Amino acid sequence: MAGASLLTLLDDIATILDDVSVMSKVAAKKTAGVLGDDLALNAEQVSGVKADRELPVVWAVAKGSFFNKLILVPAALAISAIAPWLITPLLMLGGLFLCFEGAEKVLHTFFHKHDKKPEAQNTDFNTATINAAQFEAEKIKGAIRTDFILSAEIIVITLGVVSESPFLTQVVTLFGIAFLMTIGVYGLVAVIVKIDDAGLYLSQKSTALAQSVGRGLLVFAPYLMKTLSIVGTIAMFLVGGGILSHGVHILSEWIGEAARETALIPALGDIISAVIPTLLNGIIGLIAGVIVVGVVSVLSKLKPNAK
Repeated sequence: MAGASLLTLLDDIATILDDVSVMSKVAAKKTAGVLGDDLALNAEQVSGVKADRELPVVWAVAKGSFFNKLILVPAALAISAIAPWLITPLLMLGGLFLCFEGAEKVLHTFFHKHDKKPEAQNTDFNTATINAAQFEAEKIKGAIRTDFILSAEIIVITLGVVSESPFLTQVVTLFGIAFLMTIGVYGLVAVIVKIDDAGLYLSQKSTALAQSVGRGLLVFAPYLMKTLSIVGTIAMFLVGGGILSHGVHILSEWIGEAARETALIPALGDIISAVIPTLLNGIIGLIAGVIVVGVVSVLSKLKPNAK
């Protein structure tokens, strides 16, 4: 009897692991786009700190990301069981926040180009150290905050994939996806932010090949970070706009209709119809972000008068 029970238990475990493997593959495919955005956003968020502080900052954000998921996974399971109707409104609030942050960056780029930087000679060593520490802390805080929203979307998408599975399969799959995604994203972020250091190291080697590769990496690194900054900002609008369009039925129907109509265009219809949803999501995200920035700006100006 004991042997039979053990075999039954092993069979159950094997079945669960098999289900988890299948569900994890499906969830990974569905969250691939969000992961790309997550990578771009976080690489851009942790850029700009001192070279010797890059990896500590990435590690701090990674720890924050793990903590985010320790909150999000149980919360998602609880909300799914108790109040599934809350998932969409919460996601939409997160989407609006992403759009707001993206719009703030764009508007700051266009309207604050000529802001004067504080004069270096007016700051002593202690002040500069405090400013650097404060800048680093703000970077970490902003990256963890952004990670929370993107992680929430990944968790919710994964939850949708495993919603019909047994509870234990849901738990193992969600925690497994959360852990592997965090390791993968922040491992790549750590590699990206250290490309310039690798280039400097190779450029000082004695062989011509190593020096050539090193110089190439040194030239490539700033362009990569600039590209990631742009891609990260665009990703805010795409992800945020996508969340909003999925949550508002009229917008979702409009985007679907636009895709169907453009598919009828001769020759290029299939290509255009595939791009249209992403483009419209980005436009929705940009418009929503600008509106939220405007509302926040008005409220911030009215607040002192209310006292």
